[in-house]
Amino acid sequence: MPSERGLGINCFGLFTRSNKSWTATSEKTIDAAFVAEQLERFSFSLEKLTVVVLDNARIHTGKKMGERIGAWQQRGLFVFYLPIYSPHLNIAETIWRKLKYEWLAAEDYESKGHLQYAVSLALLAFGKKA
Repeated sequence: MPSERGLGINCFGLFTRSNKSWTATSEKTIDAAFVAEQLERFSFSLEKLTVVVLDNARIHTGKKMGERIGAWQQRGLFVFYLPIYSPHLNIAETIWRKLKYEWLAAEDYESKGHLQYAVSLALLAFGKKA
């Protein structure tokens, strides 16, 4: 399969065990500022107290996150960090694996446009298919 430099799509997502999701994609690398921005946006949409479970990746535990945690808690968003080396406890890891290896087809990688469309459709369908 031919490859194209810069073809990747980076995904951020929050997933519940009841198959609800909050997702965002970017062609740029997902960094601490991106994660903090998504959690900021998410915190304004809350209707009840919510706990977000994150792994200990540097982008989840750095200064940008620490600066915002107090404001998020006032809006009802609390952050819980998983123990280190426990990807099996992280729902998102399973979702990303399924997205890459089950929900996307080889032809979805033919162009950046195809990939963006396929990823968007897959993430929108999350929790809606039997």
